[in-house]
Amino acid sequence: MRKTNAIAVITILAAAMFSYAQNIQLPMKKDSVKFAVIGDNGTGDKPEYQIADKLTAAHQKFPFDFVVMMGDNLYGGEAPKDFGQKFEKPYKALLDIGVKFHATLGNHDDPSRQISYEKFNMGGKHYYSFKPKDGVRFFSLDSNYMDKKQLDWLENELKASGSEWKLVYFHHPIYSSGEKHGSNLELRTTLEPLFVKYGVDVVLTGHEHFYERIKPQKGINYFIVGSSGQLREGNIGKTELTAKGFDRDNAFMLAEISGDDMFFQVISRKGETVDSGNIKRAEKIKKITTSR
Repeated sequence: MRKTNAIAVITILAAAMFSYAQNIQLPMKKDSVKFAVIGDNGTGDKPEYQIADKLTAAHQKFPFDFVVMMGDNLYGGEAPKDFGQKFEKPYKALLDIGVKFHATLGNHDDPSRQISYEKFNMGGKHYYSFKPKDGVRFFSLDSNYMDKKQLDWLENELKASGSEWKLVYFHHPIYSSGEKHGSNLELRTTLEPLFVKYGVDVVLTGHEHFYERIKPQKGINYFIVGSSGQLREGNIGKTELTAKGFDRDNAFMLAEISGDDMFFQVISRKGETVDSGNIKRAEKIKKITTSR
């Protein structure tokens, strides 16, 4: 009798996961670049595990190849057991099938431990770039210490990149409506001229424990994905920056790049789609259309 009940429970859970996976709205085009975005996730607490479960379920319908992490990858201790409890265990199903995670450093992270951690794919570096496919390149920055050496590296990388899509990600947002932190104006002064000069298309950040899509600034699309483990409920202030905000629950993002389009869908811990849309690239003007 117990075995029958156990099978019934497993069947119900599997059906629920399958049903959730059907809500994925991205087009899933052939040969597109499919990825996910999480940020401020490394708590080891229940919300992180619940987001990880939703991310795993999403992969069944939308088989993304990699995940970019917006920093604060591990809160508190960073002993081997912490890497296990706060990263390896919640994302085990994805790691087991070869999904790669590409981390950036947050203010709660210990660089000496994390940059060489194999599963974060940082290659022993504070900042780095990777190219998942011709035409697309990601640039991970260390926004804790934005010195001249890093800025020179970034400019050279952006200048040399032949990629049509340039996506930069780091921890501290240069545009934010957060009441706790808000926009990092010093970083904006330093980074934005390079983003504009070399045609950066998308900037992804965390730090603020909510989701916010900023209205395009100087042709660049900014997203904050900082609630994949932590949540600062009700913290999005009323500003002219916000195109869409969600601070009622934890969330993560799925994205797909195909040709001149980047489709995105943001999903809450309860499986609700809280934002979705399509960034359309043009020669000089980048527009964004969203579903309401």
